[in-house]
Amino acid sequence: MLDNFPRGTICIEDIEIGMTRHLRKEVTDRDIELFAEVSTDRNPVHLDDAYAQDTIFEGRIAHGMLTAGLVSAVIGEQLPGHGTVYLGQTLKFLAPVRPGDVVLAEVEVTAIDHTKRRVTMDTRCLVNGKKVLAGEAIVLAPSRKFD
Repeated sequence: MLDNFPRGTICIEDIEIGMTRHLRKEVTDRDIELFAEVSTDRNPVHLDDAYAQDTIFEGRIAHGMLTAGLVSAVIGEQLPGHGTVYLGQTLKFLAPVRPGDVVLAEVEVTAIDHTKRRVTMDTRCLVNGKKVLAGEAIVLAPSRKFD
């Protein structure tokens, strides 16, 4: 048995279909600027008020992958948590996230393959109850047993 998992990690043996976890985060101007710096995506729709005002969004928006990163945070920190390995993720960006929006990122277990330690999850982000991102993640969950 492995007993070195951080508190809060949920091992494959304890995951059940229907389990959910979430986080809430306000997306700030600083978040957008830092994401632009790290990703090198400096599209002016994210950074330039005047430019963004003349787009279909009528104002600046956060990077879609910044929003998707909140889903990654729920998976990597809560369900299953530390030791999880991302295997795949589908994403649909349904609406823009703007500076100052509070994003609710949620994951829900929809399938489990215990023999392969794979967990499939519905992933979504909402702003004021409106879905802004939808997708599905497949992850390799930690196990208390040695392979």
